[in-house]
Amino acid sequence: MLIKVLRLALGNTIVVADLLTRPRKKRRAPDAQQAVDAAAARLTLYQFRACPFCVRTRRLLHRLNVPVATRDAKNNAEHRATLLREGGKIQVPCLRIEAADGQVSWLYESKAIRGYLEQHFA
Repeated sequence: MLIKVLRLALGNTIVVADLLTRPRKKRRAPDAQQAVDAAAARLTLYQFRACPFCVRTRRLLHRLNVPVATRDAKNNAEHRATLLREGGKIQVPCLRIEAADGQVSWLYESKAIRGYLEQHFA
């Protein structure tokens, strides 16, 4: 019980700290931002709200100004089931990447996800 309370308090502290210290968004020309928005429409981030690795990934998305849809895999049973069924395991953060030809890949590990985002949107 005590561990659960500590985990909840620490998680909420991380979320608040993130909101208070959020980095500035990257500025792009309107046509460049439109291209980023189109590419981001094919991405979905499965995450837990207070997970430090998820927070770090969301901060990068914010800084790069990449509007990726997020799915709460902790509190939403449907999103959790999709992550397990299609991704293969319940591990967050997980980036669902849909290619132009319809192929879907699932990228786990926050470091790999951040590398992908830096490579494609920085």
